[in-house]
Amino acid sequence: MGVVARDVMQSPVISISPETPLSDVHRTFIDEEIHGAPVVSEEGAMLGAITLTDLVRAALDATESAAFSSEYLRELFEFSGPDWQGGPADFQDRLQQITAAEVMTPGPASVDGGAPVGEVAKLMHEGRIHRVWVTERGALAGVISSFDLLPLIVRAGF
Repeated sequence: MGVVARDVMQSPVISISPETPLSDVHRTFIDEEIHGAPVVSEEGAMLGAITLTDLVRAALDATESAAFSSEYLRELFEFSGPDWQGGPADFQDRLQQITAAEVMTPGPASVDGGAPVGEVAKLMHEGRIHRVWVTERGALAGVISSFDLLPLIVRAGF
């Protein structure tokens, strides 16, 4: 039998609660040196995935919408607040208010632990994604990133 997902997956997987503020997600990514994590309910159900790209997108949205609303309000009222562009503290406060559930990608790509790695690679290629979550009997068991597949390609002589 060929190489399957459970043979190349990384485990254990660091997961994020849906209620986790984005600033805490960012800190987890830095501390754990990861670029993405599954968003998992208290019951262990995988609800979605959140990546560094999601964080950047959310931060850009927060600054753009805050700039619009503060400029708009400033024209209507003499005293309008808060000014999100006023400094890093305001921005950090905003990132504490946004949760992982609000910016995650629902229904992340996953495969069973027995899936052939060719199927995993095809899923990554067609979905233009960098990681696939591995499940065993319906429970999250690991993750395969595109970097986990590189040694297989090197060994195959490509």
